[in-house]
Amino acid sequence: MRKVIIPTDFSENALNAIKYAVELLKYERGEFHIVHAYAEKVYENEEVVSRAILDEVRKVEHEQSKEKLGNIKSELQHISPNPNHNYFYTATFGILVDVVNDLVEDINADLVIMGTRGLTNDRQITFGSNTMQIMKYVRCPVLSIPEGHSYTAPKWVVFPTDFMLPYKRRELKLLYTMVASYRSLITLLYFSENQQLSFRQQDNKKFIEEAFKNVELEYVTQPSDDITAGINHYLQNQSVDLLVMVNSRHSYLENILFQSTIDKIGLQIQKPFLVMQNLNRD
Repeated sequence: MRKVIIPTDFSENALNAIKYAVELLKYERGEFHIVHAYAEKVYENEEVVSRAILDEVRKVEHEQSKEKLGNIKSELQHISPNPNHNYFYTATFGILVDVVNDLVEDINADLVIMGTRGLTNDRQITFGSNTMQIMKYVRCPVLSIPEGHSYTAPKWVVFPTDFMLPYKRRELKLLYTMVASYRSLITLLYFSENQQLSFRQQDNKKFIEEAFKNVELEYVTQPSDDITAGINHYLQNQSVDLLVMVNSRHSYLENILFQSTIDKIGLQIQKPFLVMQNLNRD
């Protein structure tokens, strides 16, 4: 049983991510937790000038959220009446990243799926603030779906790596199950001036090969000091179906994500983006 959390702000991007999720797992037994957290909206309401008004706005927002979740339920019953899928709908007064992280722990979630941007949909940035926070801090793989992107089978996956991390078996298994049925190609993209791998890198490379023993692997080494620019250049005009990176200390992705402000994030991704966290989880 695959356990998936799908945050929603009721935007078109969020609904698109839900549709992508049910299509991605249409051949698997799935438990989908569709979650809306509305504390920020209540706190930012300019009419809230007293505790009594806050409580009233909170109550109204909760009822409206339940109604909108009901609309999503009706739409899913129409577009994806899959007997292997169970859906759970939650509206809660909380901060989204905390709500999602707590739910990950409570249900031992396998995956979070969400749109790259939400209701504000600022096209000047690649990732919205909620998506960035969840990719950085939630202890679970996160799959972000670009605006308007329809599901396509992940037949070509690009996985930038420096082979320095001893990856966690559970997260590699998640990726394996996503690609195993499609005769997919995984391109392991390594940025270095030096073709020679250290013993640590050789061992980690071997571990990856064992995890994907029935999947075609391709190794591409490119000279580049700017990892972000290198990834963007490689993806340009390529028919890649999925980009995969690992968020861990001293990883490629840590250097990209942990910038001072969101607008400095240079990845120009118009493909589904899977962020694995490389954490010990049962």
